[in-house]
Amino acid sequence: MTYVADAELPPYERTPSSQSRALAAAIRLGVRPFSGRVKGGPTGVRVWRTLLGAGSHCLRADPRVHVQPLNDPCVDLPEIRRPVRGEWLRPPGGDASRGVILYLHGGAYAICSPRTHRVITTRLAMDTGMPVLAPRYRQAPEHPFPAAFEDALDAYRLLLARGLPPERITVVGDSSGGHLAAALAGEACRTDLPTPGKVVLFSPWIDLTGELALTSPMLRRDPFIVPAVATRFGRLYVGGGDWNDPRLSLLTCASADLPPFLIQVGGIEVLRDEAEKFADALAEAGADYELQVWPGQMHVFQMFNGLIPEASEAMREAAHFIRRDVDHGSVPEAA
Repeated sequence: MTYVADAELPPYERTPSSQSRALAAAIRLGVRPFSGRVKGGPTGVRVWRTLLGAGSHCLRADPRVHVQPLNDPCVDLPEIRRPVRGEWLRPPGGDASRGVILYLHGGAYAICSPRTHRVITTRLAMDTGMPVLAPRYRQAPEHPFPAAFEDALDAYRLLLARGLPPERITVVGDSSGGHLAAALAGEACRTDLPTPGKVVLFSPWIDLTGELALTSPMLRRDPFIVPAVATRFGRLYVGGGDWNDPRLSLLTCASADLPPFLIQVGGIEVLRDEAEKFADALAEAGADYELQVWPGQMHVFQMFNGLIPEASEAMREAAHFIRRDVDHGSVPEAA
């Protein structure tokens, strides 16, 4: 066997850094024991919202990006039934002519917000030179399916209605936001809605039933996700909905008409199997996709860009995918 130095390999095939191993160990010891005790009821949801909201302040968003609140009543757009709320993240010198990113944040469909994910959205804005729209969608248990999906779809419709060419819109999502992003692209294929140009998924939560996560070989290695807890959150979101609805059941609804996908998943997370099976479904349907399994990385490790080298590399890979085939000229990159 020929030895290949890590430096010669793509970043998503290299040996995990000491920083990422230390971070995974700290989270395994400090977060996972607690998360396994949190129930999926209203009290548990409130606890998670408080903790993750506070924790997000420890992750530094790029101060160069201008954060602009959005509350568009959409009174001139009858196809959009409620105001679109959230925030725009605009990099210096960036404008929509380069393209726009629609970012759908994760949080098990019940927690987190555009604010908690600014460490990712501001980095995307800087690395691509594109404005990022992060909608604030309704969450379970107060608003079960299809509320979050409808809000994400309305945000996409708003971009189209404001003159954005669909091929210049990239939909990005992490975890449950990754489920939303894939569902939105699938819905566009099934209807007369123009499909977005590209889709990027960070650690997508594909199987809301939790069955794949519960049987994952990474069950004991994942430092963060407890599958039983994720299953409870899945039930909160689906509520009385039909689990076979194509907006929920993504593994059976892939199509050759889907836009190109980039899927990044951590090598030690329980959602790895789901990402790989979704990639298989895309391949079987004849869709264009790229799957990156990052060795030793945890769920949505991109949140730690600036702290661990793999997260920063993953963000650069995503930005390269988004910018690919589009002549943007000179685009600034985050440090």
